[in-house]
This record gives sequence, structure tokens and C-alpha cells, in this order.
Amino acid sequence: MGRRKKEDIKKETETESFVKAFKKETLEGISAIVFIVVSIFLLLAPFNKAGVVGDKIFEFLTLLFGIGYYVLPLILLVLGISFIKSLSHNLAWPKILGAIIFTLSSIGLINLLLEKGGVVGRLISKPLVSLFDFWVSLIVLVGFILISFLVLFDTSLKFSFISKLFKKKEKGEDDGFVEAEIKIDKNSIQASQTEDKNEEDLGIKANNKNDSKPADESPAKQTGLIFLSQKSNHFDPYKAPPISLFEKDAGKPGVGDIKANANIIKRTLSNFGIQVEMDEISIGPSVTRYALKPAEGVKLSRIVALQNELALALAAHPLRVEAPIPGKSLVGIEIPNSTKTKVGLGTLFGQPEFANSPKQLLMGLGKGVSGQSFYADLAKMPHLLIAGTTGSGKSVTIHTLINSLLFRNSPEMLKFIMIDPKRVELTMYNKIPHLLTPVITDP
Repeated sequence: MGRRKKEDIKKETETESFVKAFKKETLEGISAIVFIVVSIFLLLAPFNKAGVVGDKIFEFLTLLFGIGYYVLPLILLVLGISFIKSLSHNLAWPKILGAIIFTLSSIGLINLLLEKGGVVGRLISKPLVSLFDFWVSLIVLVGFILISFLVLFDTSLKFSFISKLFKKKEKGEDDGFVEAEIKIDKNSIQASQTEDKNEEDLGIKANNKNDSKPADESPAKQTGLIFLSQKSNHFDPYKAPPISLFEKDAGKPGVGDIKANANIIKRTLSNFGIQVEMDEISIGPSVTRYALKPAEGVKLSRIVALQNELALALAAHPLRVEAPIPGKSLVGIEIPNSTKTKVGLGTLFGQPEFANSPKQLLMGLGKGVSGQSFYADLAKMPHLLIAGTTGSGKSVTIHTLINSLLFRNSPEMLKFIMIDPKRVELTMYNKIPHLLTPVITDP
């Protein structure tokens, strides 16, 4: 018995491996050819063009289906075409069920109307007529035919021409609204240009609808900024990429037990004779900062010297002591989060301080400990050096800087000269229109 089971298992695995040896597209193509060949064979059989086998099959199927026989080659041809069209979608197999429903309901309808549906037609129509009478049976069979059409052609029951009319109307209204907004912006730019003729390039940002949009609106609803730049004494609109291209913040920071950590900090410092009062706790994307106020007469150097002891007590490394917090008479102890939040450019670009800023070279930097977004104006930096150890985020910073500038400036207002001898980071920007020259890779 055990040997037989093992042999059966081997045979099953062999057949499965034989089937898996062919791709799905190959099997779909073979099925399409088989259906088309059989449909042509059935079409030639009534005209005595399919040989002895065709004559016998024609007699047998005519006995079964009557004149409904001619539905078979038609439905097989439709199935073959559907297999060809759905080679990469794997959608043709459910259509076989639709073909069976169409064939049986059509033969039943033929027998109901003409009484020439053969044996199968009588088996379908007579029970329906005896149970539901003629008209209800007719409606039921027509309903099954419609259902089979929906399955065969993978469509939905709707009045598409009415929906198209409404779509065209809505699209026309939206387009007119956008054009009106752009015209207003052009007039305002021309008026400002007469006041100040010394400016050569003007970048004006405008929203398609209302400027008082909430910043936390979903990216799919937020449209890109529209920049109008002067070129050859006329204005060319430049629409920035939509914010939906950029990812938003993802994940929640893992901060552990905040109250327990605050008590551990206070108790550890108390063991070394430093009395403190715990103040605010700021949860950032990467670290959580516990602010504390030391008692009068306590030197900050004593708290900084206990950094390793605090790290041991909190089981957190690396731990940073910020003494004092800039702008506050407090000391901050920053503990890394067990789970970090991924800060997305979509969130930074969607903030009002970035979207409504008149600074053309404003770039997003990230978020601070308190979750506040930070930005920097590149125009105020005569030189900029980005340095750090491996994995510290230098490449991410460069890409953030470039995307911030591309998002706010048209190709007429901003040009890049990129040098990347290592051919690692900047070659992906080769096709952007802002490049003055292709990315330089020759040292």
C-alpha cells in the first residue's frame, strides 16, 4: 500500500511538472487554436466538407440540439478569440462558463419559439413552460443569454453613452475653470511687471481652485503648482508635478512606555544627587525628547557627564543629552525610537510654509524632534557641503534638495549642471528639461 501511494504521488508530481513546464500564455494560445479549429470543423460538417467523422458528429449533434447546432461553432469561435485577447490576463477560463450558459439558453430559446431545439432544447424549455408558462420562460431564457454576454465580454450593464455625455460636460466645466484661473494670474503678473521692470524671470504660483486649501488634504486632490515664467516677452505656463507623486509620512514611531522612561530618568539623576522636574515630552519621527528642568545650582556639565549612566538605565543607545534646549531653559534627553517614522516629501511639500512661500530656492530638510517641518533657503547659502558617514543619508539629502528645486521652478527659471563621476546618484536626472548639459561623468 505504501509503495502504491508513493507511485501515485510520483505520477501526480510528474503530471504537475509537465503542466508547469508550459507557460500560462502557451496554454492559453493552445486553447485558442483548439477552439478555432473545432469551430471551423463544425461549420464545414453541414456542407459535407468534414469527412465521415464530420457527418456522424453533425447527425449526432443535430439530434441533440436541432438547429441550435449552428450556435456551437459561433460560440467556440468567440471563445477562441477571447483566449487570444486575454493571453496575459488569465481571464478566458471563466468565459467557458459564460459560453455554456449562452449555448444552453440559446438552444432552449430556439426550442421555445420554433420547437427545433433537439433533445437538449426540449429538456430545457418544457420544464420551464410547465412551471412558468410561455412568457416567463421566454424572459428567463433571454435573461440567461444577457448574463452570458456579460461574462463572455467581461463588461458591466450600464448605459455608457449617457455616462460619456456627463463626463464630457464635467470635463469641459473643469477645463474652463482652470483656464480662467490662469488668465487672472497672467493679468496680475503683467500688472506687477509694469511696476518693476528690472525683473527678468517671474515665477508665480497659483492653485487651480481656492488658495485657502487645508494642507492635510489627500495628495490625490491636491494639484501641482502653476508657474508662469517670462520667455521672449510672453508667458509660458509650467505646471509642477502633482504632490501625489511623492510619498507621505509612513509608519508610527515606537516610543515604548513614556511615563516609565520619565520616571527612570528622574530616579537615575536623583541617585547621583541631581534633583530635576520632568517637563514636556516631544515625540519625533526618529527620537523622543524628554525635557527636564534641573534644580537651582545644578551644573549642566554634571547631567552631560551622566549620559552613559542614563543610556544604561534606559537600555537605549545612542542617547544624546542636549543641554540646554535652544530657546528654552530646559535640558533635553533624546532617546531613539524603536520604530522610526518614514518622513515623506509629500508631507513636506504639502505644508503651507512651503507651498505659500515666495522663496524660489526653498528646499525641504525633514522634521525635527517635535514633529515640526524644517526648510532652508538655498539662496542664503554661498556654499553648501553635505558630508557624513556611510548610511547617514547624504544621497537622500541630495535627492531631496534637487526635487525641492524641481518642484518649485520651471526649466526657464532654473538650470542644473550636475557632475557625477561615480555614475551612482545623478545619472537618473539625465532626461529632465532643467539640465544645461547632460550629467557630466568624465573625471
